[in-house]
Amino acid sequence: MSEKTKLVPTNASRFPRLNLSSGVGLLILYIIMVIVISRLSPYFLGSRNLVNLPVSVAVIGMIAVFSTLLMIGGGLDLSVGANTALVGVVVASTQTQFGIVGAAAFGLMIGVLIGLINGLLVTRVGINPLITTLGMLSVVRGLAFVFSGGLSILIMDESFGQLGRGKIAGVPTLVIAALIMFIIAIIVLHRTTYGRAMYAIGSNSRASFLAALPVKRYQLIAYVLSGLGAAIAGLFLTSRLGAAAPQASTGLELKVVAAIILGGTSLTGGKGNLFGTFLGVLILGTLDNAMTLLSVSAYYQQIALGILLLLAVGLDQLRVGNLGRLLRSKY
Repeated sequence: MSEKTKLVPTNASRFPRLNLSSGVGLLILYIIMVIVISRLSPYFLGSRNLVNLPVSVAVIGMIAVFSTLLMIGGGLDLSVGANTALVGVVVASTQTQFGIVGAAAFGLMIGVLIGLINGLLVTRVGINPLITTLGMLSVVRGLAFVFSGGLSILIMDESFGQLGRGKIAGVPTLVIAALIMFIIAIIVLHRTTYGRAMYAIGSNSRASFLAALPVKRYQLIAYVLSGLGAAIAGLFLTSRLGAAAPQASTGLELKVVAAIILGGTSLTGGKGNLFGTFLGVLILGTLDNAMTLLSVSAYYQQIALGILLLLAVGLDQLRVGNLGRLLRSKY
């Protein structure tokens, strides 16, 4: 028995060492991607594309910031894409009644409320996070179509467009806002008791509870923050497009999850960092941008997204050692 105990950790340790999604590994992968894509498309390193690229990934980054925190704590939110669309529809639908500022505030409240409901269903009712947020995705997307009548709604206030299309010192406000959110989240994750507790909860929620950590309350806060991140992304996306559409951000949740897992955050919780998420978002956005420049069909882009998601989950299993145990198994 003691012999078996010694052997298993020794062999298993070989596989977690292949941490391909470490910060350095991802950075090298991204540099290689840039070199290859620039050879395939002469437009990739053009000044116009270099400005558009960070803008195109900023919305995903906004959502991924707090979703990373949630996944580190062992949670999952698949309703973020639908939440983003509903917030936009709410803002566009109520702009005449509340004014654009009031409508934006109301939209943020709706996003936070969706996160709160998700959190209560998971932490208080005990429904599985995957089932909870998948069901909420359908409900919220349906509400977006109901409130909009299935049609796009224009934003009448031109000043609101500066939120998503404006620039500060030549840098798009959308990119600045995403970077600010990343910085705030990094401080929360690494410099506060709450952030450190989320690592412990994701690693072992039972042990964290016995250590007197308010596990359910902390997880509930993470779901609320996830809803807030999706709502902020919804405001900026609606501002950038100048209109709200109920079908906006369809499939965005898969891109967010793929970027987070690719960045090193584990589906099982307890592992992850925001620098990795930042690089994961960049890699995913650059890949999308490259396929567009190379005129790759949207159908093949969907296939590529699916393959990337499977690859990200496979890397996650490699990190936690499950793939290693599978490869060593006789059956």
